[in-house]
Amino acid sequence: MTAGNGDGALDRGPFDVAAVRALYPALADGNAYLDGAAGTQVPFSVIDAIAAAYRGGLGNLDGAFAASARSGAIVAGARAAVADLVGAVPDGVVFGPSATSLAYRIADALSRAWTPGDEIVVSRLDHDSNVRPWIQAAVRAGVTVKWAEVDLVTGELPAAQYAELIGPRTRLVAVTAASNVIGTIPDVPAIAGLAHAVGGLCYVDGVHATPHVPADITALGADFYTTSAYKWSGPHLAALAARPELLGTVWPDKLAPSSNAVPWRFERGTLPFADLAGVTAAVDHLAALAPSAPSASRRERVLASMAAVEAYEAALFARLAGGLARLDRVTLYGKAARRAPTAFFGVADVTPRTVAEHLAARGVNVWDGDNYAYELCTALGLEPDGAVRAGLVHYNDASDVDRLLEGVADLVK
Repeated sequence: MTAGNGDGALDRGPFDVAAVRALYPALADGNAYLDGAAGTQVPFSVIDAIAAAYRGGLGNLDGAFAASARSGAIVAGARAAVADLVGAVPDGVVFGPSATSLAYRIADALSRAWTPGDEIVVSRLDHDSNVRPWIQAAVRAGVTVKWAEVDLVTGELPAAQYAELIGPRTRLVAVTAASNVIGTIPDVPAIAGLAHAVGGLCYVDGVHATPHVPADITALGADFYTTSAYKWSGPHLAALAARPELLGTVWPDKLAPSSNAVPWRFERGTLPFADLAGVTAAVDHLAALAPSAPSASRRERVLASMAAVEAYEAALFARLAGGLARLDRVTLYGKAARRAPTAFFGVADVTPRTVAEHLAARGVNVWDGDNYAYELCTALGLEPDGAVRAGLVHYNDASDVDRLLEGVADLVK
């Protein structure tokens, strides 16, 4: 694995970031793309796969002609690719326009079986897409909402508190696999285990975790797991993974003529076939980021690559977090023991938007605001302006980090 040396530089290891960067045409514009937590750039292979799907001719599904069959093969290929990415099975992969829309779809369907006196548990750490759909469904069903709180000093989401929050009437626990602003990676397996012990379900938001760590929904204990392709070098769509037998017990609203089969009954309207070709290409791209045995399956190659990505990003993030910590007037939020490579910080007496504009003028792309981590930013006293977010991904390098640090240092002088 790649590690940092004594002066903070990155040693060249099996993860070759220079070779990876050459695969991304957008990076040629010279900007430091530290906005990956909001959406990544895409490699040539994804662009080419989408273009090839359109060039080859596409048709809607179940037609008696070749273009329709091509679309069907693309859908099957994308389901298999996402299954390999997260450790699911293809028949348990549902596609949708966003993780938010999928959460609303499942919340609406599951909540029809809830009754007054039932309970759900949500967390202050989560993106609002894994909070609001559940709260709104609970209000309609007369269900009690319980909150898991964040340690505002460390940024941890203590798993021990769930023993008090979860009880015999708990129907669902919604929790993130990684915070999209402070990066905290909670002990999801422990939380899911407590939910399962009382017969509850665990809905895991994997949007921010999937680009940074090997994903395994079985190891997590996730009954439902969402991920967004545009966060891992794919096109703008999302997927939900679950056991097909569990999906078979859930009935969403759907059109009468549309398929009743799983996973099709969860997918409203025509799928974006060309984009799904891009999804497969994006998973193949991730699977090739680190050397693997020629005989390895795609799942095995994904796990090896994402382990290399995690190690590389951890070393790069140490450079970023350490540099910010050394700057006067800069506050870095969150210091969990395990976290995704995402820095959320503020500069005293300077608005987050001013910081972002200052960095943008220097060719450094970062986000400002609450980034939809509304509950956490409220608890931290950061609403309505939020803070500045710099999110590393596997194509970032030390020069990107150093440009940000230099820009912030200029601002705080």
